[in-house]
Amino acid sequence: MASHGIEIKDLYKVFGPNGAKCVEMVKNGMSKAELNEKHGHVLGLKDINISMPAGQIQVVMGLSGSGKSTLIRHINRLIDPTAGAVLYEDVDVCQMSKAELLEFRRHKTAMVFQKFALLPHRTVMHNTVYGLEIQGVDKAEAKKRAQRWIERVGLDGFEDHYPNQLSGGMQQRVGLARALTNDADILLMDEAFSALDPLIRTDMQSVLLDIQQELKKTIVFITHDLDEALRLGDRIAILRDGEVIQQGTGQEIVLNPADGYIADFIKEVNRGRVISVATIMSDTPLEEATKVEVHPDDRLETAAHAMAEQEETRANVRDKSGNLVGSLLLKDTISAMVTAATH
Repeated sequence: MASHGIEIKDLYKVFGPNGAKCVEMVKNGMSKAELNEKHGHVLGLKDINISMPAGQIQVVMGLSGSGKSTLIRHINRLIDPTAGAVLYEDVDVCQMSKAELLEFRRHKTAMVFQKFALLPHRTVMHNTVYGLEIQGVDKAEAKKRAQRWIERVGLDGFEDHYPNQLSGGMQQRVGLARALTNDADILLMDEAFSALDPLIRTDMQSVLLDIQQELKKTIVFITHDLDEALRLGDRIAILRDGEVIQQGTGQEIVLNPADGYIADFIKEVNRGRVISVATIMSDTPLEEATKVEVHPDDRLETAAHAMAEQEETRANVRDKSGNLVGSLLLKDTISAMVTAATH
């Protein structure tokens, strides 16, 4: 495991006074509905195993009630598990003492919430430095760090504004600046953009991707929106009723949905924006000349546009080192963009 990745192992959460006893029943096959009906306990998470990659964005998605917000709150132990482990740098967060946990929350994790969670009586600047104040960082240093991130998220000039003077999108930028100012290794984002209008939401996704290119944080991003998951996630885990139904890259999930539930989720997806050239290209470069060259990591939509613009039906594929590594036909590209996986 990479040094700053997060490893979730055999994680169970049962809400109720006899959780530990109920976990054994669940392990022996009792369903969520049965557990609630017979024992008055709620199964929050069932046998979660996810390796969240260091320096990348792990998306956890699912519909309301699937357990995704419960899961993210186990990473900084806002919720204690009934069974299982959450490992960071090979240390189990679930076994930390109060002092260790406080240190972990202050220095290793930062959280961005759906409802912004800004302090209404504090300005943008004072909200942004809040985490550093708690850490005891010198005031001048804290302000300098905060200013960098305020500017970076596009709020330069708004330092002295209060939250009620800002739009929802701007408030969420403050929340992001505050999290980044803490310089934590792990960024936990719980439905962070869900309350925003679609255009502002897309804009915030772009801001996050742009900043992530530079920072390479370990980000856990919760969403119920598949387009958002596919745009942001290096890896995606899909939950239903507290269980992981499927996990992998966006492309793996779109090409090979695990079951009908996932297939229904992905049927409206623009496959051309998800599938890469490398997935469908031939390993043999073209012998004859072509005006179009694409990269293995390019999405099919990009490759199709490039061929159409040059009125070509084929392209060579060249890697980052400049080597010709294969070729791509327009007909294969279009076919892969429109053909849904069948079951």
